Amino acid sequence: MDGEEAGPPKRELYALLQVSPEATDEDIRKAYRHWAQVYHPDKYQDFHMQQIATENFQRICQAYEILSDEYKRQIYDIYGMEGINSGLELGPKLDKVEELKAELERLRKRKEEEKMLAHFRPSGTILSHLSLPQFLDGDGIMRGMAMSSEVQSQLSKRTVIAIGGNLEVNENSGGGAASTVLRHQLSPVSSIEFIASAGLRALIGVQTTRNLSLHSTATIAIAKSLRDGSINLSNTWTRQLSETANGNIQLLLGPESSIAVGWQKKHEKMSASGELKIGTSSFAASAHYTHRFSSKSHGRIAGRFGSTNLEVEVGGGRKLSNFSTVRMLYTIGIQGIFWKFELHRGGQKLIIPMLLSRHLNPVFATGAFVIPTSLYFLLKKFVVKPYYLQREKQKTLENKERNSAQVQEARAAAEKAQQLLKIVANRKISRHLETNELVITKAVYGSSKALKKADESREVNKESASEVFDVTIPLNFLINDSGQLKLHEGVRKSGIMGFCDPCPGEPKLLHVEFTYGGKRFEVEVDDYAALLIPQESHRV
Repeated sequence: MDGEEAGPPKRELYALLQVSPEATDEDIRKAYRHWAQVYHPDKYQDFHMQQIATENFQRICQAYEILSDEYKRQIYDIYGMEGINSGLELGPKLDKVEELKAELERLRKRKEEEKMLAHFRPSGTILSHLSLPQFLDGDGIMRGMAMSSEVQSQLSKRTVIAIGGNLEVNENSGGGAASTVLRHQLSPVSSIEFIASAGLRALIGVQTTRNLSLHSTATIAIAKSLRDGSINLSNTWTRQLSETANGNIQLLLGPESSIAVGWQKKHEKMSASGELKIGTSSFAASAHYTHRFSSKSHGRIAGRFGSTNLEVEVGGGRKLSNFSTVRMLYTIGIQGIFWKFELHRGGQKLIIPMLLSRHLNPVFATGAFVIPTSLYFLLKKFVVKPYYLQREKQKTLENKERNSAQVQEARAAAEKAQQLLKIVANRKISRHLETNELVITKAVYGSSKALKKADESREVNKESASEVFDVTIPLNFLINDSGQLKLHEGVRKSGIMGFCDPCPGEPKLLHVEFTYGGKRFEVEVDDYAALLIPQESHRV
């Protein structure tokens, strides 16, 4: 639930003034003058409205005070209001501008170091080969084991180094290798890699990649084996065929020359790929198709056919969390019948393939597929899924209870702000209805789960009503003189005047329905995404 808070900085002050985080000083001054006129207490005769206006006017003044000051703005961009309210602000601890500059520089360096550590990315794989027939013969269940590990580090903005190694044991034999790859970005369209490895696959090589156009890339590589002195030269051309598909051709010249043609397609619900490879002494063809049943589960079917291989693989997987995925795959081929378990967590993988039978017995093959698959679905339906649903529900309830007072206070403040915006917003709505210009007919902001459920049922149910907030009035108010509504990218929408965060810590969406030129439109965007309406692509 808290994963969202680790995303982009909130930047409520930018949302409050309705400016981009890249806004100039002049942009900020103009926005301040505009909002100061809207919320100036002297505009209102009613005492209650004056109180509301005073509260919001103070918020506008505070935002301007911080964003119009070069150094305070830099501190806010890095550390938010926590940095402003700490000893970093001008005061007893930092009386001089020079001291503030020095402290800010120190914090910048620390931020860069933290960023560098974030670029220190380890990954690894543990592969454990098991054999049921071997176990039944009394020779133990372990056929072999392999381990590999790699660490990537960002040396500079353009240079990355990757150091890795692997060990492999198979029955009575084994070996290992170590490798280093240095990758440097020569320009925005080209890069070069230097490769060296020692051990079983000792070699040195160099590879360069260049974007030939917006849709095509070429890669040339040359490598020399340090064991037998052989040289391999490869050329790869990749071309984007559509928004979701690309193709590639690879030509390899060396002791085992070959040509390969491949194709990949990927979008929200499915991914597929295929490859045909013809060599001087072998050939191979492979294809796979993965279908995503939901954001958390998928099914997969794959096939491989060639001079040394013939097999079909079916299975599926499920996302356990933002970092973990589990897969179970079933393979039948000329080498036997296999069952494979995979656990992916972050950059780490655990893969356990088990040989069930060396013989392609139809009855055994069917049983070996049906029994584990049935057990998997039974466990998923009656154990795993109820457990995770209950845990997720419990976390949501705890989060609501913990933030209930904060949410109620934010709702009350947003509703007060909307009272001041309502008169102008209603005036714009009346005028735009007469001229068939942009009118926001419905806008809600809140929990992405609640809004997706509402999309399916066409209404927000009572249980989800507390997780969303109506923002029709503030969005109508924000329509500019050109008849457009523009929300900036990278700014959290809960900071916009008249908005509030109804579900802290949860992913949020903004759902907008509007009319323009007598036609209906509808759009949904993420919390930090930009929005510009009207657009023809939003038409219902």
